Amino acid sequence: MNIFLNGKQIITFSQSIDALRCEYGFPEGSITILNGFGVQDSALSENDRVHILEKGTTPDKDTLEELLYARHTPMIQDKFKKACVGIAGLGGLGSNIAVNLARTGIGRLVIADHDTVDPTNLNRQQYRIRHLGMYKTDALKAELGEINPYVEIINVNRKVTEENAAEIFGGCDIVCEAFDNAECKAMLVNTLLEKLPEVKVVAASGLAGLGSCNDIRTRKIGSRLIICGDGVSEAGCGTGLMAPRAAVCAGHQSNAVLQLILGEI
Repeated sequence: MNIFLNGKQIITFSQSIDALRCEYGFPEGSITILNGFGVQDSALSENDRVHILEKGTTPDKDTLEELLYARHTPMIQDKFKKACVGIAGLGGLGSNIAVNLARTGIGRLVIADHDTVDPTNLNRQQYRIRHLGMYKTDALKAELGEINPYVEIINVNRKVTEENAAEIFGGCDIVCEAFDNAECKAMLVNTLLEKLPEVKVVAASGLAGLGSCNDIRTRKIGSRLIICGDGVSEAGCGTGLMAPRAAVCAGHQSNAVLQLILGEI
């Protein structure tokens, strides 16, 4: 029968995953994925898409893309792969958004920040002890490279200002605002909407403390602006910025990006 093995079309007489594994000399205990879903063993059918990967090895670009296509369906993944998304600020929101989008296989990410990683970041941001003292752009690019090394990462180690925002994010389809300062948030949103008429903006407002995550929601404000958050909570004594709500709000922003790419909102 004709099947696809690790992205390549082959002809095989094997009738099961186990038989195919033996036929091609993959070691016992290899990771096996049939049509996008992990299996131990299964019967094979015509035109099945099978991936067999040795544990601990990095899949090549074609194999990883095949897995994303299988998981997300080809028409959807094609749109993700062609998209360019900017992220302004790489803290609790931005670093989590970047990880989500890299896992999804967004084709290009423009990540911008001028700060370095310090110990106060470790409670909610996607950094590790080994990143302390590094520029966030460099640390996050390294992290993303271990998640999906085939996403193009453009890291901009600059403070995003009213004067340079359009230059930094000019090639993006969508930009995520991920600052923690209200004035900076307003500056970026207003600048992008005014100077980049084709760009859509996904911003955040209200994610501090340990209030119900159900209060965080996604709202469309006009044709080009999405705002995620509860719209109320601010960081302060007793209502600090913590991992759960930061990650939930970042998830809302990430999901809004994907919906915008697909034309669903």
